[in-house]
Amino acid sequence: MKLFEGLRVLDVAGYIAGPGAATILADFGADVVKIEMPGEGDSFRAVFRNANLAYSEHNYLWMQVDRSRRGLALDLKQPDAQTVLHRLVEQADVLITNHPLPLRPRLGLAWDQLRDINPRLIYASLTGYGECGAEKDKAGFDATTYWARSGLADLTRPDPDGPPANPANGLGDQPTAVSLYAAIVTALYRRERTGQGGYVATSLLANGAWANAMAIQGALAGGEIVYRQPRDAPRNALTNFYRCRDGRWFILSLLSEARSWEPLTRVLGTPHLLDDERFATPEARRANAVQLVAQMDLAFRARDSAQWSSLFEAAGLTVGVVARSGDAVEDAQMHAIGVLVPGDGIPGTGLTVSSPIELEGEHKVHPRAAPSVGQHSDEVLREAGYGPSEIAHMRAAGWVA
Repeated sequence: MKLFEGLRVLDVAGYIAGPGAATILADFGADVVKIEMPGEGDSFRAVFRNANLAYSEHNYLWMQVDRSRRGLALDLKQPDAQTVLHRLVEQADVLITNHPLPLRPRLGLAWDQLRDINPRLIYASLTGYGECGAEKDKAGFDATTYWARSGLADLTRPDPDGPPANPANGLGDQPTAVSLYAAIVTALYRRERTGQGGYVATSLLANGAWANAMAIQGALAGGEIVYRQPRDAPRNALTNFYRCRDGRWFILSLLSEARSWEPLTRVLGTPHLLDDERFATPEARRANAVQLVAQMDLAFRARDSAQWSSLFEAAGLTVGVVARSGDAVEDAQMHAIGVLVPGDGIPGTGLTVSSPIELEGEHKVHPRAAPSVGQHSDEVLREAGYGPSEIAHMRAAGWVA
């Protein structure tokens, strides 16, 4: 028996962060029903065609984010369809939504409309900017809210005069999904103790601030934010990027200079640097970082990244090759720890990215293909107690598809 087997989850959310939380629940056995509008369904279905994303004829984003659930197409703008939602809520354990707060009452989806229907329901709410204050109704995406508003885009500029950095796609949504999952599981634990459901919430803004907490806490303590310097003139040459002979980039993260400096020169084949007064102490190396980077650039150009990896690992130094996203396909460690797992209905390699949580003694479900719009509508409605004639009427009326 899976951990969440028998747990009924209604995913009434769009895009990534809300549905992502439901996917983690599904990984551990929850029965997740995706509720979306008839017709084109969740707008996220079309995002894989975005020019900034990896080109594929397959809707790989939908398969990754919305896998392992059933699909119900229900037009919640129709009052009769809202009665169907409310019957499903009677039988549900968790409802997840990220619809804008002002829209929820019009869809029959507000907490005040659902709390008395099922006192054991966990209502999981995701917003861009939180649920109070002047901006509570403001729309937000991970790029604008998690990344830009939190200060992360500004802080990760390549140098103080450089432009803000663009985030990777989904960079804020994926970790926010984990936060929402954590809120849901915390509420489920409370329900085990009290028998009561409740309202849980998180926001892209709160998660962005949490991700940037070190810098924000520094500002709260009255500190001055420190920006990165150009790569060829860093504050510390031992925590920097270097390009290898094969064109791949290598990152050093040698925080303990007293222990790392001599082994580093040995690995790089530059023992003469030990006798150079410009680099004799940490303070000297920082004062002469431009010259030290130039020396290390020359050394790194002598070998390919794989050779450098072997040499540094043998010396026990903390480094890494800057991977490209496509490298994950053949990443033996990702395969070994279950980051990449086989699933049904997944084209290409047949693999998908698993959720990042493991529990001893618990095995995740085998990932299943994401549903088409309303693929399981009849099945879900029958389980809710509707008969064939009632379902036929709903279809004819157009508020179920």
